Amino acid sequence: MSNHTYKKIELVGSSPLSIEDAVQNAVAKAALSEKNLRWLEVVETRAHLEEGKIAYWQVTVKIGATCDL
Repeated sequence: MSNHTYKKIELVGSSPLSIEDAVQNAVAKAALSEKNLRWLEVVETRAHLEEGKIAYWQVTVKIGATCDL
């Protein structure tokens, strides 16, 4: 691995389908404004409940991107 400097952004993705889909939604949103996405870290996973059932998943991720300074 060569020397890199990374910036880290934190996002919360959500999905009524699955945890994985919530993560994919966060990555897709980050890719709209950030270049050179390299890795992610799942920080927190939770679910919103309605009437005693899971309505949607929420996943907090930190996404690293290489910096071009």
